[in-house]
Amino acid sequence: MERIDKIIAAAKNISRSDARALIKKGLVSVDGETVKAVDRKFDEVNSDIECNSEKISYSKFVYIMMNKPKGVISASDGRGDKTVIDILPDDMKRKNLFPAGRLDKDTTGFMLITDDGDFAHRILSPKSHIPKTYIAVLDKPFDNEIISAFNKGIMLKNDTCMPALLEAVDDTFTVGRVTISQGMYHQIKRMFGKFGIEVLELKRIKMGALELDSSLGDGECRYLIADEIDKIKQQI
Repeated sequence: MERIDKIIAAAKNISRSDARALIKKGLVSVDGETVKAVDRKFDEVNSDIECNSEKISYSKFVYIMMNKPKGVISASDGRGDKTVIDILPDDMKRKNLFPAGRLDKDTTGFMLITDDGDFAHRILSPKSHIPKTYIAVLDKPFDNEIISAFNKGIMLKNDTCMPALLEAVDDTFTVGRVTISQGMYHQIKRMFGKFGIEVLELKRIKMGALELDSSLGDGECRYLIADEIDKIKQQI
């Protein structure tokens, strides 16, 4: 059960005061009955809610998968820089959305955007160690010794990397699939850098057991369904 003014505000991406104004004007109905009391509560999932004769689709929280492009900041406020929130389609924008985690400005791929703070906290908590998988294009090949070093865990200046999985994508050993369970600053770039290897391109392709939708082009996004959200939660 949720207050009708909150339902309308979230569904229409407007302020609570604007939602109350619509309700008081008699423009909102629930199951065919006009509602004018802004604090009445309804079953937001099973009720037939309309605003100005338009059916309202409401969900308490949203979960969005974005294929983040280069040059975009993983933040709600980029302080002058374009953010992942800025490039959301207008019909997906709503209050309190933020990226769950971060990707460097020049890193692309799977970005999870939500307004569910508890969910984000749990998947980002160091206690959860949600695995994240990346494709790294390198300036020179790696070898079995580096694979072994990744697997054992790498000591960086002031940081200790947990064991990570490094696999060759092709026989050149210049493209690697890397799975980590931490999120330290420039972690993958620093791990390869310890061996004198520069990461030229980096793309996140998987969070938990959920892979990036290959049909999403740069900057494109879509809502996650319940089964997909569960795939991310599996290791919380």
